[in-house]
Amino acid sequence: MSNPTPTNSTPAATAATEAPKLSNFLRQIIENDLEKGTYASRKWAGSPGDAAHHAKGQPDPAKIRTRFPPEPNGYLHIGHAKSICINFGLARDYGGVCHLRFDDTNPEKEDMEYVNSIRDAIKWLGFDWNGSPDAEPYQASDYFDFMYRAAEYLIEAGHAYVDEQTVAQMRDNRGDFGKPGVNSPFRSRTPAENLERFREMRDGKHEDGAMVLRAKIDMASPNINMRDPAIYRIRRATHHNTGDTWCIYPMYTYAHPIEDALEQITHSICTLEFEDQRPFYDWLLERLTEGGLLASPPPRQYEFSRLNITYVITSKRKLAQLVYDHKVTGWDDPRMPTIVGLRRRGYTPESLHLLHERTGTSKAGGWTDYSTLEGCLRDDLETKALRGFAVLNPVKLTMTNWDEVMGAGHLEPCTQPALPHPPEGTVPPPPRHFTIGKEVWIDREDFEEVPPKGYKRLFPGNKVRLKGGYVIECTGCIKDINGVITDVLATVVPDTKSGTPGSETVKVKAAITWVGVANGVNAEVRMYDRLFLDAQPDAGGKDFIESLNPNSLKVVTAIVEPSLANALPDQKFQFERHGYFVADRVDHVTGSKPVFNLAVGLKDSWGK
Repeated sequence: MSNPTPTNSTPAATAATEAPKLSNFLRQIIENDLEKGTYASRKWAGSPGDAAHHAKGQPDPAKIRTRFPPEPNGYLHIGHAKSICINFGLARDYGGVCHLRFDDTNPEKEDMEYVNSIRDAIKWLGFDWNGSPDAEPYQASDYFDFMYRAAEYLIEAGHAYVDEQTVAQMRDNRGDFGKPGVNSPFRSRTPAENLERFREMRDGKHEDGAMVLRAKIDMASPNINMRDPAIYRIRRATHHNTGDTWCIYPMYTYAHPIEDALEQITHSICTLEFEDQRPFYDWLLERLTEGGLLASPPPRQYEFSRLNITYVITSKRKLAQLVYDHKVTGWDDPRMPTIVGLRRRGYTPESLHLLHERTGTSKAGGWTDYSTLEGCLRDDLETKALRGFAVLNPVKLTMTNWDEVMGAGHLEPCTQPALPHPPEGTVPPPPRHFTIGKEVWIDREDFEEVPPKGYKRLFPGNKVRLKGGYVIECTGCIKDINGVITDVLATVVPDTKSGTPGSETVKVKAAITWVGVANGVNAEVRMYDRLFLDAQPDAGGKDFIESLNPNSLKVVTAIVEPSLANALPDQKFQFERHGYFVADRVDHVTGSKPVFNLAVGLKDSWGK
């Protein structure tokens, strides 16, 4: 994503100063409701249920109830992380409870693999659900019995009917923004007739797609979503929770408000694409509340603008295409915007919380630049990530006078702080220990035979400091028959070891990182960059595949200092002068197979 440009700069807290903290309009709504006591009369019977169930309960101990209702048909992505932070964060801040509910009303696309990954992602982000660390999530499918009962009530009250038009006929008769819809020829059936047909649907007496149950509202409504929307369809499919109990399933727009009401949700928070569904949400709850099926006051829906980040796509379908077409290695590929991918890349829960805070919550659309996300990770890791030396593009440097000055075969012990700036009030970790000898590895970029203007590192006649070690003076290099540099030559300047008396008497303009040949460890380092070259790869109907970055992954064999070989999977480090890296949580084996992923460079160098 960001190029690991060698630099002496420390990660600047740029995101912290980009803009003042953005407001969250949802907080104003909640605080107003709390002040007015909008939901103060609510009761909670300890579990979801209808009006009669909650009437037997006690005053709700939760001041508000929010929910996060993912459909278990894919892996959560960075946009879902925003929604999780909003819903769980608001519940936490206002003495409430946030529910995790699986909206599993579509049996053909759902899988336990996704259920488990969603649970893991929310726990990783630091949240519990349903009021207890060991509580089980709720499932929409557990409410199927009530949803069916509610549908029969709507039919009996004259608010729903069975329509036997074809899909094409219903589409044609729906009208558009400039033309009202046309009533179905089945709309005038009596409640008794509709109830009979609906029960036939339930009993499997009709083929898939033969008919649907529709709400009876207004085919002339300017909101097309209010033109008798479908609320039940026939679908013979085995459900992961209910098996083959049902052959009819509720539509999401019907199920969603009922689920909220059964769970006594107060503030149903979703993204803006559901804004035009809010009138139906309110209509349905009003009908079921006036019929005594659901408790009052009903939930209210509020919408916010979804998170859009440049160089990222979040469409489940398109992310699945990347996986199934093997454009990436899987859902947890570190280039993917999935939560499992971000985690494997080296992102932390705290960095994603920071992103939520810095992007704010509003109804305004727009795009967040990817550099904001990267800045959040830098700012989080600056005081957390242990330091280490790594040579990503190694070439050997030989100090030709080492044996004369230091003694043949001598290895001089060196130390460096593991964390130069630990968080205030914490005990700094023990320093790193390693040795320097006659031969060390340096990055090829740290030597130029003919230096460009302004170059301050190694070139013949120039002095630099081997960081934590000695000052050296470059004397030249050795090349192979193809002209490739195989060795850089230098002399060590005596009495210049870092931290010793007189070490600063020799002034240099640069310090470079290095790893001793005697104890350096080979490591696989995966240099990740942004997956797409286009800031909006799927905007305007573009083929996002054509925007894939062919250089989004480069694998190198690096040489790292001994301490890094003992890294634990998922442990984060700053490879000094290169960037922040993480020991791969899947492939890294402590002590025997070091594998590191580039999480983010020390500064945003995209396009520079």
